Amino acid sequence: MQFPGRRKKVIGSSQNDLYDHCLQFYGQPPLENISLTEFETFAVERLKLLKSVENIGVSYVKNSEQYVKKLDAEFSSLNFPLRTELGDRRVQGGTSEYEKRRKDHISHFILRLAYCQTEDLRRWFIQQEMDLFRYRFGELTSKHKTDFLHKNNLKYETVSAEEKKSLKDKLITSSYGLSGITVEEYDFYKVPFQDALDLVRTRKVYLLAGNAYIPHHEIVTIVLNDFRTRLSKALAMTARSLPAVQSDERLQPLLSHLSHAYVGQDYSIQKNMGKISLEQIDALSGKSFPLCMRHLHKALRENHHLRHGGRMQYGLFLKGIGLTLDQALQFWRSEFVKGKVDADKFDKAYAYSVRHMFGKEGKRTDYTPYSCMKVILSNPPSQGDYHGCPFRHSDPELLKQKLQNYKVSPSGINQILELVKGMHYQLACQKYFELTHNVEDAGFSLNHPNQYFTESQKLLGGGLEIKKEVDMSQRSQENPANMTRPSQANSKQAHEEMGDLDSFFQDE
Repeated sequence: MQFPGRRKKVIGSSQNDLYDHCLQFYGQPPLENISLTEFETFAVERLKLLKSVENIGVSYVKNSEQYVKKLDAEFSSLNFPLRTELGDRRVQGGTSEYEKRRKDHISHFILRLAYCQTEDLRRWFIQQEMDLFRYRFGELTSKHKTDFLHKNNLKYETVSAEEKKSLKDKLITSSYGLSGITVEEYDFYKVPFQDALDLVRTRKVYLLAGNAYIPHHEIVTIVLNDFRTRLSKALAMTARSLPAVQSDERLQPLLSHLSHAYVGQDYSIQKNMGKISLEQIDALSGKSFPLCMRHLHKALRENHHLRHGGRMQYGLFLKGIGLTLDQALQFWRSEFVKGKVDADKFDKAYAYSVRHMFGKEGKRTDYTPYSCMKVILSNPPSQGDYHGCPFRHSDPELLKQKLQNYKVSPSGINQILELVKGMHYQLACQKYFELTHNVEDAGFSLNHPNQYFTESQKLLGGGLEIKKEVDMSQRSQENPANMTRPSQANSKQAHEEMGDLDSFFQDE
């Protein structure tokens, strides 16, 4: 496919100019041809990076040593640019710095297309890109920071040694955490005061003749404000032109998928089939189910019925943890007949949908358990429903009561509610995991209810076989393009088929 713009034959030198610095404002869109496979792979890997930025940013103090170390590891594993010098030199079997910068550039613009569609998506994308930019800018040397500013027409003058010496006392007094030695060692930038209003407002800089004297560690605030303004405007412009892009039937399923993509293990692969007995489910729900599935299980036991949204979410989860088709039919039948549904009505109205879920009816598709993003973003619960994400869809007071009933400590509840307030729903669930399993660090980034169950079983010592099989499954999916979605055509087919499955669950 081709990004809009000039023809490929005129790209050569301009692309080299574009990638001569390891960091950019993404002002110029890509102009080259790329394959749909590369389009998808780049997008998935950047999405993984942004999700890691979000998770690490909540787990560690931003810009701390641990925070930087974790992000360094993510950059390295996903092949995004870290070096400041450009060249085609590469580690044997690895990726050159030029290729990393090219991926950084193209992947940013792909996710712009996917995340410009709603205000919530734009807000999330801007926040993660800003945190990513702050980290990358902080890793630059003084020379490369100055080069970046000049390259992007941020003509902030570096204060000379003579001027620093003459203003030394005033700079120390007005700038937080500086000493005489620090003033001499580090750079200061002379910036028009209207470009540094946040720093002026908090009295962190020295003002003289309409200029703010910004210490080196604060210049990122100015640059970030500029970056945010540019990116916000760019997303608004992209949203206006999105209908033209969505008319391309090759891209529309890809972009729709990316905005709530799951980039982890495929839990439709039934490696653990038959390893869970029906008698174990009640006990497992209390110690190894995520809160959403624990909530659904409790509602089913109390009401002997779940509406279609709850049956789909919970039924596919149970399938993912190892229930066979026969077990699932027995489980749902035994529970429903305790309510207002007799065995004959169950066989006529509900059994077909259970078999369909296991790929034994209709199009015979092996349906995938819902990821966290799908639970959070699709089909919000209404009155009488029990599906959805409790951290996203519950009233905070009701969520607090639920957590209290499950013996979560008051301080733990406050931590969870703070994450919910910041709209970090998956991180709130991960914190719930840590609190209910008495661990300080879960050691994984939670993206899927079935992942929660698997990690819980590993921790509790009941998942040794499961761990081995999950690892084998993970290795078989190391290609990111395969990990998220088999292909564009399959994505469209899967969407249609899931809609088909929905229709079988519509009866109440």
